[in-house]
Amino acid sequence: MKRLAAVLGAGIVAVIGSALLLDAPSALTRPPVVTPTVTEMVTEVVTETVEVAPEPTSPARELLATLEVKGRAPMTGYDRALFGQAWSDDVRVPGGRNGCDTRNDVLRRDLHDTVIRPGTHGCLVESGTLLDPYSGETLEFVRGPRSAEIQIDHVVALADAWQKGAQAWDEDTRRDFANDPANLLAVRGDLNQQKGAGDAATWLPPDTSFRCDYVSRIIGVKATYGLWVTEAEQEALSRELMRCP
Repeated sequence: MKRLAAVLGAGIVAVIGSALLLDAPSALTRPPVVTPTVTEMVTEVVTETVEVAPEPTSPARELLATLEVKGRAPMTGYDRALFGQAWSDDVRVPGGRNGCDTRNDVLRRDLHDTVIRPGTHGCLVESGTLLDPYSGETLEFVRGPRSAEIQIDHVVALADAWQKGAQAWDEDTRRDFANDPANLLAVRGDLNQQKGAGDAATWLPPDTSFRCDYVSRIIGVKATYGLWVTEAEQEALSRELMRCP
């Protein structure tokens, strides 16, 4: 009887085991576990296309691209007198031949709260206040011994122009250039002297907030008069334009 019971028990266990094996998925048919490669994992994570922002553009940048780039010509033969009488009114540029010299034209334009000397047909500036673009300081102008504290700067210096195309101009063009209001600013005198004949590669206004206007003006003047830029100057102008709003 004990032997019969043992045999029956073993049979029951065998039947139950078979049933369990039938219900469970076969090891041969179970899908294999696939471990993704590093490349596949990175590809799955980086699903968005990275777009490169276009290089900023502006009228000044487009104009800069039109300027010829080459080296400086020699200073041989340069003389301030080759650009005509200083502050001549006899010019063809806008505002010329108005009965007032160019210096006073620029002072009236750039200063505020101006006082004009009576009997000068609204021309001669006796005093006024200047917000100096180069330093950002507010300066008082009073005609007299200290009037040189505010000077009229050629944004593109005459000597710089001479080395970059002005040698080939006729007398009238040089005179017009020297008196063109687009190329002139009333500024703090010592900064005008500090700049000298420098271009954008060697000098920029201390007030960084004005540099965008400054380099844009240089580019506009050089494009108008067909002046070229050196490679260093082009790089400096482009760099400053990249910082503009």
